[in-house]
Amino acid sequence: MIPEKVQLILDQYSLEAAEFEPGSTPTSPTAAEKLGCRVGQIAKSMVFKGKDGRFFLIMAAGDRRISSKRMKELTGVKTRMANAEETAAITGFRPGGVCPFGLDGVEGLELFIDESLSEWETVYPAAGTDASGVPVSYERLKEITGAAACNVTEVPS
Repeated sequence: MIPEKVQLILDQYSLEAAEFEPGSTPTSPTAAEKLGCRVGQIAKSMVFKGKDGRFFLIMAAGDRRISSKRMKELTGVKTRMANAEETAAITGFRPGGVCPFGLDGVEGLELFIDESLSEWETVYPAAGTDASGVPVSYERLKEITGAAACNVTEVPS
């Protein structure tokens, strides 16, 4: 079930989430299979923690990997992937279901959207569960979340 705070934002922007059986879309490949799209269209939302204590949410294409070097250039500090407890504490969502909607006012969290998502007409961020996806354009996702554009991904070799 879509969390109420997410549903309010979806309603505000006339968006509708696709929902599936619990636990069925926790990874980009499983989400793409359920949604019937390419893995690159999955807008995975990952939280990183900087050595200075700041948190960063990066929305990126599901078929890309985050470059540590590019993250350091973007944030000015060395970062690591936040653990499940840190992710839930800062976003209110567990990994596999992190929703980028409604996080633009969270203190200590900076939002970024990787340009890898701009390659697709429609992308699918999670709607706060590990069994959901919201069809939306890159530009609309950027607008709704207030995220800054960045380029921190690389194609896995």
